[in-house]
Amino acid sequence: MIRRAALLALAGLLLIGSAGQAQATGYRYWSFWDRDGDRWTYATQGPSTARPSDGDVQGFRFAVSEDSDDAAQPRGAADFAAICAKTPARDGSKRVALVLDFGTAADAPSGETPPGPRTACARVSPDATTADALAAVAGPLRYDTDALLCAIAGYPESGCGEQVAQQPDQKEKGTEGKGTEEKGSASDDDGPSVGLFAGIAIVAVLGAAAAWQARRRGNAP
Repeated sequence: MIRRAALLALAGLLLIGSAGQAQATGYRYWSFWDRDGDRWTYATQGPSTARPSDGDVQGFRFAVSEDSDDAAQPRGAADFAAICAKTPARDGSKRVALVLDFGTAADAPSGETPPGPRTACARVSPDATTADALAAVAGPLRYDTDALLCAIAGYPESGCGEQVAQQPDQKEKGTEGKGTEEKGSASDDDGPSVGLFAGIAIVAVLGAAAAWQARRRGNAP
């Protein structure tokens, strides 16, 4: 009975240890947002097909996230009047305010440093797409062969929607004004946890108890 309990305890501890080492998987990419009143909503179209109206505010955020529900929102002010204050209206064109958030060092590809967030007001033709507006004020842009937006203003220099392992402090729900924390130094996750070692010690004690009981039975008359 004691031996069986020891084996069950060991199996449970191994499962716990494996779960502790697991990491969530995310993707490093530029997410695209529409401003709806005083809040951001994840865009339902890509920038190459979306056609904003004069006075619209749209945002882009570079970050690591699992999906659209987990995506971090653009940070900073998003007021059309303020962003386009120096770009007066003109017949035959429209103005689109863009909020560009290049993310944090924690989300940056290895060896790259994200530029600071900025805003821009694009004056484009009435039928222009968001991609056209973006190209007018934040080039160079980079796309992959599937027309996925990979870089704004040349950032990042390489990569496009690659899969990465997320650290716990990278998982951000993206409320406005809340940035992702920088990665810290190596943590206890780099090796087996103290709890796992303690559990192994307990199993060893149980095993010793089982062996003692077996010897006792063997010596019994």
